[in-house]
Amino acid sequence: MKPFSDWKSRAVSPADALSVINSGDRVYIHGAAATPTTLLDALVERTELENVRLYHLHLEGEVKFLRPEHDGRFFSISMFTGPAARVPVAEGRADFMPIFLKDIPGLFRNRIVPLDVALIQVSPPDHNGVCTLGTSVDATLAATDAALVVIAEINEQMPRTHGHAQIPFSRITAFVATDRPLPSHPATDPSPEEALIGEHIAALVEDGATLQMGIGAIPNAVLARLGNKFDLGIHTEMFSDGLIPLVENGVITNRHKKIHPGRIVTSFVNGSRRLYDFVDDNLMVEFHPCDRTNDTALIRKNDKVTAINSALEIDLTGQVCADSIGHRIYSGIGGQMDFIHGAALSKGGKPILALPATAAKGTVSRIAPALKSGAGVVTSRGHVHWVVTEYGAVNLHGKTLRERAEALIGIAHPDFRAELRRSFAEVRHFVLPGG
Repeated sequence: MKPFSDWKSRAVSPADALSVINSGDRVYIHGAAATPTTLLDALVERTELENVRLYHLHLEGEVKFLRPEHDGRFFSISMFTGPAARVPVAEGRADFMPIFLKDIPGLFRNRIVPLDVALIQVSPPDHNGVCTLGTSVDATLAATDAALVVIAEINEQMPRTHGHAQIPFSRITAFVATDRPLPSHPATDPSPEEALIGEHIAALVEDGATLQMGIGAIPNAVLARLGNKFDLGIHTEMFSDGLIPLVENGVITNRHKKIHPGRIVTSFVNGSRRLYDFVDDNLMVEFHPCDRTNDTALIRKNDKVTAINSALEIDLTGQVCADSIGHRIYSGIGGQMDFIHGAALSKGGKPILALPATAAKGTVSRIAPALKSGAGVVTSRGHVHWVVTEYGAVNLHGKTLRERAEALIGIAHPDFRAELRRSFAEVRHFVLPGG
């Protein structure tokens, strides 16, 4: 019998695995497609627990511990707020930590947030007794290193990934065995506005560029329009299904990268089963902790870094809000600034922020005279370069307040341009052309 071939015989029930968690513990939860739902569902059954603090990024699926009936028992602290946590944070039943993604591992390693337990989901051990963190390495590797206890869901459908994703089976204190599909997010067709944004951004991408992008309709619209490019590379914090056709068609080769040449570098992935199959045992794809993928000193070493990030709102001076709608926390700081600055420092790099020109079915301009009250500035006006809407692309770098306002109004929705000019004139005592 091969070593570790009988790993399933060592599995315990979810209740037994979680029995080591005590009231008052600080617990880290693996996120995105690797959310250990089996363990989380069992955790809420521990009715005697009180004041357990749960630290996490975006979580997939129904997150039962966020329900109002568990107030006082579990307290969520999200470092990137997904849909399930938005209402609890807004209602004061949960909290949000503004932090750069690259700085989260240091919270755990340096015991700024001392972890008692890490709840993770991993792939089965190989014959050497090594599991992998599968679809999400991000801050989880640091959490498993720092936590006193590691409890795992070992899922036979979790892909086995390469890079810096390994965790020894011996590091796991207790585990449950499952064989269940990961959350699936098939790509959707972009709206006409998103398709236009994709065209504008694709026109900015040069042959040999190293790309960073997230997931969603706009990144997918960009990727779908890069089929005529040559020798693109990938160094990103995350990616989804839209990358796969470009790899299969030889557009993404990673030949010109200075950091991890020949490899797609990421920290986590989220998408469909096709994506999870693509990364499974794929030596071309390397998963690294987010303090490496998002290290500006490394990002800048690649030439032509083209960083594509989204925004919720931008004011006429170039301040970018990407994590909240006014006071209401929507997502998180994430890695936007890491890549915006890294791309700006890269030889031939292009930092790009993309957003539809309007929100609320066309009734609100996302390009605004000022950010909403309570809005957080994720990317400062000093860091902003390219801004893209469906109405075009403008580069704000080196432009004055007047020049920035004029450029941004030019890519705002036509219905709001006159109002934006009037607002600018009231504040800056200068009438822009066309006003």
